[in-house]
Amino acid sequence: MEIEIKQFSELSTEELYQILQLRSEIFVVEQDCVYQDIDGKDQKALHILGKKEAKLVAYTRCFNSGFYFEEAAIGRVLVKMEERKYGYGHQIMQASVKAIKDHFKTENIKLSAQQYLIEFYESHGFSTIGEGYLEDGIPHIAMVKTP
Repeated sequence: MEIEIKQFSELSTEELYQILQLRSEIFVVEQDCVYQDIDGKDQKALHILGKKEAKLVAYTRCFNSGFYFEEAAIGRVLVKMEERKYGYGHQIMQASVKAIKDHFKTENIKLSAQQYLIEFYESHGFSTIGEGYLEDGIPHIAMVKTP
C-alpha cells in the first residue's frame, strides 16, 4: 500500500469521490449507521490516503490542535473490508501519527474510538480517557497519545 498525504485543495475529484464512497460504504452501510458524514470539516483536514493500484483501500483525516479537540485529532479511520487482512490499518495509523508530527509539529493526539477497537489503538500508543459514550448510536471512548 502506498501512502499519500494531501490537503483538501490537493485532492483530485476522483480521490474525493473515492474517499466519500469508501466512508459511506463502511460507516453508513457496513455499520448500519445513518449519520451526516459530509460534515463541513474535510476542507480543514489533512487527508491520509492508503492506495493499492491507484484505488483507495485505507484512509484517515487529521486535524491540527484546537480545531476538533484541544489536541491534534485523527478521525474517519477506515480500511476497505476485503483489505483488512493485510495490516493496512496499522500502516495508515502509523502514517497518520507521523503526518501530525511532521505537519502540525505536535505529538499530542486525541481520537474518538469505537470501543471494539481499543486494543488496536492501544497498540499505537493511545490510552483511554474518561467513560464510554454513544456517538451516532455506536459505543465510543476518547483516547489520547502523548509523547
